[in-house]
Amino acid sequence: PLTFISNLGAKLLQDEHNKDAKLSPFQPRPPSLPKPVGLGMGGKNISFDEKVRGRRLRNSQESLTDPGETGSSTDSLKEDTSSNGQGLASGCPLDLPPMETPSFRIRTDSFSETDNEHSDPNKERLKPSRIILSPLQSTGTYPPLENSAASTSLRTTNRIDRDCLDYSAVGRRGRGSERLQRNLSDSRLLDTMVSDNASVHSMKSTYSVLNPIRPRDVRNRSFLEGSVLGNGALLGAEELDRYFPERRLGIYVATWNMQGEKGLPCNLDDLLLPTDTDFAQDVYVIGVQEGCPDRREWEIRLQETLGPYYVMLYAAAHGVLYLTVFVRRDLIWFCSEVEHATVTTRIISHIKTKGAVGIGFTFFGTSFLFITSHFTSGDSKVYERILDYNKIIEALALPRNLPDTNPYRSTTSDVTTRFDEVFWFGDFNFRLNKARGEVEAILNQVMGADMSPLLQHDQLLKEMKEGSIFKGFQEASIHFPPTYKFDIGCDVYDTTTKQRTPSYTDRILYRNRQADDIKVVKYMSCLSIKTSDHRPVIGMFQVKLRPGRDNIPLGAGQFDRSLYLEGIRRRITRELKKREAAMKNQNNSTVCTIS
Repeated sequence: PLTFISNLGAKLLQDEHNKDAKLSPFQPRPPSLPKPVGLGMGGKNISFDEKVRGRRLRNSQESLTDPGETGSSTDSLKEDTSSNGQGLASGCPLDLPPMETPSFRIRTDSFSETDNEHSDPNKERLKPSRIILSPLQSTGTYPPLENSAASTSLRTTNRIDRDCLDYSAVGRRGRGSERLQRNLSDSRLLDTMVSDNASVHSMKSTYSVLNPIRPRDVRNRSFLEGSVLGNGALLGAEELDRYFPERRLGIYVATWNMQGEKGLPCNLDDLLLPTDTDFAQDVYVIGVQEGCPDRREWEIRLQETLGPYYVMLYAAAHGVLYLTVFVRRDLIWFCSEVEHATVTTRIISHIKTKGAVGIGFTFFGTSFLFITSHFTSGDSKVYERILDYNKIIEALALPRNLPDTNPYRSTTSDVTTRFDEVFWFGDFNFRLNKARGEVEAILNQVMGADMSPLLQHDQLLKEMKEGSIFKGFQEASIHFPPTYKFDIGCDVYDTTTKQRTPSYTDRILYRNRQADDIKVVKYMSCLSIKTSDHRPVIGMFQVKLRPGRDNIPLGAGQFDRSLYLEGIRRRITRELKKREAAMKNQNNSTVCTIS
């Protein structure tokens, strides 16, 4: 009986062994006994980290070599049970076929036909442990892309909004691109994005400059004042870099002697928004001499032209001298309180046709002074004009409450030394020391951009070179014809009996405390506005900015709200009238076109 029982047990064990041998090699069973230590990686003692790295490598190879990417955790179990072909159950080798280790392939390589022909049918019956979606196939051909970077299809493909053109220009610069990526959004968001220009543009289009603020940052942050060294200070370096990665502010300066005309031009776009510029500027400063009687109407027209993106930060006047400052509405929080002062150069102080008006304020940590003035007229009154200049720099009482950002370079006798960046513009009335006929002859010869033959006779350049006026100031190169004096409504110089000599009376000068703080972008005249005997002069500049300190009194975002609403209302009304006129013309038209 004992022999029978032993034979029966051996037979049952043999049947069970044969049954297990018929199982699919891709459905391994765990070993009956625990795996001895040291047999994990070819019989060598390995650490846990090495074991994990080895398993990750095997899994990555299986995923790369599997055309359907059907590798699963069962493959790893199968490898563990094989263990160099050594079975551990009952101390005997298992009768299982050894696993074939697939050769490593690059993801982009295709599988050969021989691999598909010799594939194991058992492998084909395997189902993946996760669902793999096949790539989407296009139902039609893609639209052709234009070569122009401004094409609509190219913008749609790259997901760049129309209002983000300036960021594409910044992204092309090396250092500016890195700073833009760091400043436009939260650092945690950037960690999940690819660090390239396309990601920066997409991020800017989606998230703008408003990054999430944590409650603990709000507790530690003062939104009304901040030190240069303070993290998150409103005027600090971090905030400055977020809005101005290059730390450059675009400033637009325009000066125009209106000759006291009541009728304003129908359109001021050419004065403020010339078509040959790529971008609008951050700050617009407009100085007027002999302004129109209705100053408020002039300011409304400026607001209407600039539109809803700009607000009037401040406006000051001295008789018929008007000075107006507009700033982008999203930058108004970084402006300090604004101060202004006036000086008259007339012997009788009640007559305010000649003199100056100045406006001073601080933006972040950089102080600005804008002065518009009207000096004494007359071809030979150079000395009187120098006296006007000296009186203005001594009597213009600025700043009053604003702190001096660099008091060591300031002097009490010159207001222009008490600000970082100074722009002085207006009708200086300096003439050309040449007869009318000779000037016209030179103009006929130099109709191009080179005006040096005329400028050799310019009174202002001569006095500046001698150091008698505008000490420390600079002027951009002049490449436009004289702006005075024209017959109204045409491009012909004075044809009256006085036959005044054409001259460069209207100028824009600038001065900075630090060298190369101000860079000239454009310096030109506006020839399309002909309602006065003067042509407006326009200057565009890029100005260096620095972080601010907590001693700067902020303006708390104040601006002229009533002027803003009236200007926008007129802008909308003008557009509606244009549409109505276009509809009437379309309804009255008897010509039918098929497109």
